Amino acid sequence: FHVVQLGLGAAALTKFCRRKLRMKTTAIELNPQVVAACRLWFKLPRDDTRLSVILGDAQEVVAHAHWAGQVDALQVDLYDHEAAAPVLDSEDFYRGCRSLLTEDGCMTVNLFGRTSSFERSCKRIAAAFGEEAVWAFKPTREGNTVVLALREPQHPSRALLSERAEQIEARWGLPARKWLRVFKPAA
Repeated sequence: FHVVQLGLGAAALTKFCRRKLRMKTTAIELNPQVVAACRLWFKLPRDDTRLSVILGDAQEVVAHAHWAGQVDALQVDLYDHEAAAPVLDSEDFYRGCRSLLTEDGCMTVNLFGRTSSFERSCKRIAAAFGEEAVWAFKPTREGNTVVLALREPQHPSRALLSERAEQIEARWGLPARKWLRVFKPAA
């Protein structure tokens, strides 16, 4: 299982995927100062067999044939220092993201949910993945919304989602059943 992150942030997801989930994790970050800060202040470990942090441009990564069909989970969180809107947010960019995914792959995108850019971003994701493939969580108090887009549209029953949520809670101690109350198709 291979997870790729476009944007490192404070490396919380990176460390969680590597340590807790024990997944092969690749993080792509444009700014070398972000990588240095994460290693110095946020205890991001050095690269090893399960972790690779690459200085690079997310736009180039999604366009490169090397990554096509190789990613099981793609996490996109691309904001600049002002965090006003996603830095990469075009339909073409999201089509490139979709091309990276394995047949069962999914992409998550952190969007700000209380501004007009959220609706615009959701429409672009839906255009790239198909409306039936896009799901969203309820916005947080801070206004962030996580949008999930599946490589291939799926509509699992609530019973199946509940079963999977219970498995997640049992295996990793995450409040997955609670998440189901705020998770629905975006269309």
